[in-house]
Amino acid sequence: MQTRYDFGADEGRPIVYVRPVHVADLPEDMREQAMGSTTLYALHSAEGERLALVRDRRLAFVLARQNNMNPVAVH
Repeated sequence: MQTRYDFGADEGRPIVYVRPVHVADLPEDMREQAMGSTTLYALHSAEGERLALVRDRRLAFVLARQNNMNPVAVH
């Protein structure tokens, strides 16, 4: 299907993507701040920009909602 669809004006809350991040994959200075965690959760904008890193998934969703964003889990 090649027909474009007009979804209307984007008046809703922006979507942010929540995904797990292995602490071992982070730069050394960030690993030191992880306080023993092996996994953190990142919030990313629709364009892919990392907006925040938090200690658990629940906190990521709370943070997004407190900032008027609509969180979506990414596996």
